[in-house]
Amino acid sequence: MAPGAPSSSPGPILAVLLFSSLVLSPAQAIVVYTDREVHGAVGSRVTLHCSFWSSEWVSDDISFTWRYQPEGGRDAISIFHYAKGQPYIDEVGTFKERIQWVGDPRWKDGSIVIHNLDYSDNGTFTCDVKNPPDIVGKTSQVTLYVFEKVPTRYGVVLGAVIGGVLGVVLLVLLLFYLVRYCWLRRQAALQRRLSAMEKGKLHKPAKDTSKRGRQTPVLYAMLDHTRSAKAASEKKAKGLGESRKDKK
Repeated sequence: MAPGAPSSSPGPILAVLLFSSLVLSPAQAIVVYTDREVHGAVGSRVTLHCSFWSSEWVSDDISFTWRYQPEGGRDAISIFHYAKGQPYIDEVGTFKERIQWVGDPRWKDGSIVIHNLDYSDNGTFTCDVKNPPDIVGKTSQVTLYVFEKVPTRYGVVLGAVIGGVLGVVLLVLLLFYLVRYCWLRRQAALQRRLSAMEKGKLHKPAKDTSKRGRQTPVLYAMLDHTRSAKAASEKKAKGLGESRKDKK
């Protein structure tokens, strides 16, 4: 630096570095998901599912790579690759004519299907996904077990048993509440009928009393009329007797 020249301040450089560290942070690690293990029968087919999560949008440069490590083997070989929108099946190995691409990058799916399984297919399959600029992350592995006949999983049997027991319990509870509802409804109907009968008994004497109250004046009127008629007839008979005596 020349003598007398003004010294440059490190302030702007530090500000730029701080801004870059806060705003222009590196992409988060990509996360790949597969099943832990899958079972298949000899001669059948099996789907090896592979999906992923990325902080970036799905890139046009996204790639999927499947590798296979035989059971008891040390080295893994590449058996399938997807890049630039095209699937590529490696022409080396036993899977070259038995792999089918069924994935869809738009749905973050990199699954493949292996046809015509054989005992020699037992091993570990690894799915690796790159979604630039998100290319850092761990792969995911799935172990394939090939049997002559696919065994029934203990978890499936246990789930079926638990589901059956729960279904029976729910059915019993439903029947219980249905019977209880019908019984309560019948009891309510009987209670209403008894209440109606009791009200009818209370109203009946009142009606009879009112009828008797109406009949009492009528009886008194009839009795007075009878007495008046009897007195009139006696008076008339007495008058006729006196007139006969006068004539004599």
